[in-house]
Amino acid sequence: MVKYVFVTGGVLSSVGKGIITSSIGKMLQIRGLKVTVIKIDPYVNVDAGTMNPYMHGEVYVTDDGGETDLDLGWYERFLDLNLLMENNLTTGMVYKAVIEKERRGDFLGRCVQIVPHVTNEIKSRIRHVAKHSQADVVLTEVGGTVGDIEGLPFLEAIRQMRLEEGYENTLYVHIALVPILDVTKEMKTKPLQHSVNELRRIGIQPDIIVARCPEMIDNETARKIALFGTIPENAVFCSYTVKSVYQVPLILDDQGMGDFVYKRLGFSNHVQDFKEWKKFVDAIINPEHEVKIALVGKYAGLADSYVSMNEALKHAGAACKTRVCIDYIEAEKFEQNPKDINALDEYDGIFVPYGFGPRGTEGKIMAINFARENNIPFLGICYGFQLAVVEFARYVCGLKDANSTEINPNSPHPVIDLMPEQRGIEIKGATMRLGAHKIIIKPDTIAHKLYKSEEIYERHRHRFEVNLDYMDIFNKNGLVFSGKSTDGKRMEILELPNHFFFFASQFHGEFKSRPEKPDPEYYGFVKACLDKKLDKPKVQF
Repeated sequence: MVKYVFVTGGVLSSVGKGIITSSIGKMLQIRGLKVTVIKIDPYVNVDAGTMNPYMHGEVYVTDDGGETDLDLGWYERFLDLNLLMENNLTTGMVYKAVIEKERRGDFLGRCVQIVPHVTNEIKSRIRHVAKHSQADVVLTEVGGTVGDIEGLPFLEAIRQMRLEEGYENTLYVHIALVPILDVTKEMKTKPLQHSVNELRRIGIQPDIIVARCPEMIDNETARKIALFGTIPENAVFCSYTVKSVYQVPLILDDQGMGDFVYKRLGFSNHVQDFKEWKKFVDAIINPEHEVKIALVGKYAGLADSYVSMNEALKHAGAACKTRVCIDYIEAEKFEQNPKDINALDEYDGIFVPYGFGPRGTEGKIMAINFARENNIPFLGICYGFQLAVVEFARYVCGLKDANSTEINPNSPHPVIDLMPEQRGIEIKGATMRLGAHKIIIKPDTIAHKLYKSEEIYERHRHRFEVNLDYMDIFNKNGLVFSGKSTDGKRMEILELPNHFFFFASQFHGEFKSRPEKPDPEYYGFVKACLDKKLDKPKVQF
């Protein structure tokens, strides 16, 4: 019978529930179990697709085109899984389904209520994922904090699942902050106690408590948490601050959490092997080299806007035994003070990520131009790919005022234009070109060297594309489109063969990057940054 682990959080959000949920999954996976993960987001949006990255971090895209919470990225990276849109559950999604059923007449004669109709929908979706994935253990992380109004139906649903699935098949893990006061250096458990009491008021008694603390909690603190949490001391664990989040499964397993969860769920005769994971972690925290990269974007004020990109660069760095240091630079800075662009000469590489709308685009184009003219390794992703085309059109092809119609609908040279199937679309949610699509790689190109294949599948999220009317002038001036859609009508990868490394993709390679399997384009970029820094005549892949 499938087992269910439910992870809740208290005191404040962003306490690390996603990392700890991923770590629990990793500890079970290392012991031979098949796991899957669900993220519950209590916001009323149907999905994350229409939210600004400053509101909720990056939008993570799944193979089947789901626009999901960034925590799904952590699950996929830690567990090397390819999850689906069904693995992200929101209030908007649940209520939309219930209302559609009511309108269809499924509840004729009944008053539709939160309990049982909404909670039944939540439980049904969790069980559907369990059945579809055929996992041994389904981990479900409830976003937000205990006591949030919007989260109550989800907490009620997981409370009911204990009654329906049985004690032996369900496990509640609660994570809460244990701060250390600056003045007295005391570890304070009162915030954690309050969140546990709130959870109990809702009807859930945690089986495990994880204290999120800057340091490893002492024995006295652990005893206090166990006493007030009404759990045994060996069910109290600590997620303390470490150099890399990828160390969290190791520190929790060393405390005995992996064995505790495994046995509590009724499993036995496991073999634990963290050998390969430890090798990766060692490469992350003990690198031989270091490179400095400028990320020129428009959401630079929130690192979570680029979390998958940050991690893809770390994965590539580990493969190169290199620490990747990222400076986040607002693109508008260069528009306001053009001379500031010269500061990019201090970096080993320039990275221009995704984005939407006109704000900051000229600053990004300036950064791309600086990278190309000064032979600095460059990587562009999605919008970075499109703006690299604009830069090339303007400064190499001589097409004055070339632009994307997303930025200037009246450009005399719309080298980037709205995809034909996007014209006339008024509903914004889930209508972009989304999910994994097949790409054909041109032989004897940098892309072919990196991917070592003539066919790849990569995840997309865009509405605009290269205008085919300008292909002749691009080809004539040396811009190589080394990756295309299967029908050859969509440009997917561009490169400049005579540049040390100038590479960009319409797709988001970061979504498929894994700790022990770095994404090829990110690996190529970091390797180029390192080789350039080491004064090698050309990059070796």
